Amino acid sequence: MKTVRAILSPEAETAYHSLKEGKEQSKTDQSIWNAVNQKIELIKQNVHYGKPVAKNLIPIEYKQRYGITNLFWVELPQFWRMPYTLTNSENRAEIIAFILDIMDHNQYNKKFGYRKR
Repeated sequence: MKTVRAILSPEAETAYHSLKEGKEQSKTDQSIWNAVNQKIELIKQNVHYGKPVAKNLIPIEYKQRYGITNLFWVELPQFWRMPYTLTNSENRAEIIAFILDIMDHNQYNKKFGYRKR
């Protein structure tokens, strides 16, 4: 059985550290930060834990920047989202869950091209 390793993109890492710093003053940041850690562990146990995104709905930014061909997203508290992709590592003995972003719902809607009704 392949092992699973989670890696954060620079954008996700920035958001993660921002939540970590804010969790002392904000219960919202604390709940989101805790949920991110919990969801990463769930992804490590089941790489297909998140909801899949149709290939034609994957943002061009992700395709160009990271060359991804699959995308999943996980729901976090306060309508935050955490999109991730799966890839094999160089040694083929592990799967890498690459966390692309940790963002609020408005950022998610903007990145994925959804509009308010």
